[in-house]
Amino acid sequence: MRFARFVHAKGVSFGVVEGDGASGLTVAEISSLPFETVVRTGQRWALPDVRLLAPIFSSKVIGVGRNYAEHAAEMGNEVPKEPLIFIKPSTSVIGPNDAIRIPSVTTQVEEEAELAVVIGASGARRVDRAGAEKAIFGYTCANDVTARDLQRKDPQWTRAKGFDSFCPLGPWIETELDVSDLEVRCEVGRNPENMEVRQIGRTKDMVFDIPSLVSYVSHVMTLLPGDVILTGTPAGVSKIEPGDTVSVSVQGIGELRNTVVALD
Repeated sequence: MRFARFVHAKGVSFGVVEGDGASGLTVAEISSLPFETVVRTGQRWALPDVRLLAPIFSSKVIGVGRNYAEHAAEMGNEVPKEPLIFIKPSTSVIGPNDAIRIPSVTTQVEEEAELAVVIGASGARRVDRAGAEKAIFGYTCANDVTARDLQRKDPQWTRAKGFDSFCPLGPWIETELDVSDLEVRCEVGRNPENMEVRQIGRTKDMVFDIPSLVSYVSHVMTLLPGDVILTGTPAGVSKIEPGDTVSVSVQGIGELRNTVVALD
């Protein structure tokens, strides 16, 4: 099942995305959070008639660094012996078609296409692998936007990873997905109809798999419903600039597109 959060003429709602690309997608409003019993209100819109938001609001977003060996190598780093985690603030989250805003303090902002894990109603605290799998509600696409020059300059990554708009999520949460071997792709271009492929990877190449990541993080901090874990990016990260469009897609989920603008 696919869950979206969206703006319509009467306000903001969660809904179930129905249909397929051939027949056209619709979104059916539900009366509660996605984690709860799904009750449709009877209101339904064609997807082009609503504006998609980030599919969930989170108390925190946890990133995982160097979780693909080739990406660690391209950054000149060794593969970590345990997950390397960091926090992106909730204020960094934006949705599909929102703009990534580049501040003037950085001259090298890069995209990082990732599969993101969304934690379900039970949350997770000090869980084992089996408990981690039960704690997962679903998956979405993410872009761990990073000011690479600031990441190299600062002794920790908060500033480089935490600017407003540096965590696009979407387009929706997919709850029924085998994530053991999915393609993760990023394309960038000035013309949305003619994009350049920058990253292609597969989730099977993660250093630490998803249950391991969820379990590890849950032993550091309590994961609350709606919290998001970014599972790392494959090789190929590159500079993005104002005027670009960035597309992140994960096989079986969909596509997350964002424009890039200058903040200052």
